[in-house]
Amino acid sequence: MITGTATEPPRHFQLRCALAFAAPIGVNGIILPYFPVWLDTLKFSEFEIGMILAIPMIVRIVTAPIVGAIADRLQERSKVLMWSGMLSFTTALALFAVTGFWPVLIVYALQAAFFAAYVPVVDSIAVSGVRRWGFQYGTLRVWGSVGFVAMSLLMGQLIGIWGGGVLPTVACLAFAMTIAAAFAAPRIGRKRRPSAGLRNWRLGAMGRLDLHMLMIGASVAQASHAMFYAFGAIHWQQVGFDGMEIGILWSTAVIAEIGVFFASAFIARHLSPWTMMRLGCAVAVARWAIFPMPLGFWGYLLLQSAHAFTFTFLHIGVQQKLVEIVREEQESSMQGTYFFYNGAFLALATFLSGALYRSYGVASYPAMALTAALGLLLLALAARLQPQSAEGGGKSVDPS
Repeated sequence: MITGTATEPPRHFQLRCALAFAAPIGVNGIILPYFPVWLDTLKFSEFEIGMILAIPMIVRIVTAPIVGAIADRLQERSKVLMWSGMLSFTTALALFAVTGFWPVLIVYALQAAFFAAYVPVVDSIAVSGVRRWGFQYGTLRVWGSVGFVAMSLLMGQLIGIWGGGVLPTVACLAFAMTIAAAFAAPRIGRKRRPSAGLRNWRLGAMGRLDLHMLMIGASVAQASHAMFYAFGAIHWQQVGFDGMEIGILWSTAVIAEIGVFFASAFIARHLSPWTMMRLGCAVAVARWAIFPMPLGFWGYLLLQSAHAFTFTFLHIGVQQKLVEIVREEQESSMQGTYFFYNGAFLALATFLSGALYRSYGVASYPAMALTAALGLLLLALAARLQPQSAEGGGKSVDPS
């Protein structure tokens, strides 16, 4: 077993992190755009689709913090990844046997519970690499986006050939890859010398209102993607785009995301985390206000590039602030807490999206623009609440 030290990272740390990110986010490249399409082939209504997508999100937000806390207490966090991948694979097999509303909901909820902690735990391993050995988070996380693009394009092509019914087969193969990735994930061990004053840190950082307001504001802004995640592919089908075109549109967003991740070191030298998060929210307001317009394929292609701001700037900004404020001893716990907030608001927004989309269709996207604006206001409040220097988390707080 390879264990990280204060001076030397595990062998091939970057490559192994890349694989650990690529497999689970590649799964998202199948499930996120095309699971609603598969549900549509089962003749579920818009409200039922919204329910099936929203309930498992609630399950995720309950399980992810719990599993994150367990991971912090294990000698190797990667053990969580192995169990997560194997149990999720069994639920993918179960998709072949279910068709009714309640069976599909139950299986998808179980899948959400088993898979919830996979990406947060990989995130925590990557952030430990940032802390211990100075790796750039963006250059580690980017390979998850590459996996998303590859699987999204492949799935779009397969749906164009065989229709949405092909999803369970591809999902099984993708979840099998997460099992292999769990065995490849870096073994870094626990921090050799726990930081002094850990008890004070728990009371200080975890109880800080500005930290929780930061995560809540970012999560509300990310929840503005809910209607697009649930009904974007269905809308594009309705306006006449084929499976390959839908795959290209989804991939365009993630290609833009990849560009930002690769340039993250340069961007971080010129923009503060607060500035990145504010830009992400502001662009999200514009993106969802414009989305209902009849843009055509090339117009949507251009609009999808805004994902570089609405997701990536926001995500990198949050991770940079968490590195500044939170110590390594409970990195998985904090990632689980952020995942909790993300999942809670995304679930609520998805549930509301189902009701809105059933009544107003694509014209209901401005509600997502208002959601992004609310996230921006909450982040502004978090910036005003922050202390002038970080307590027990490491670096000084960026006052910008």
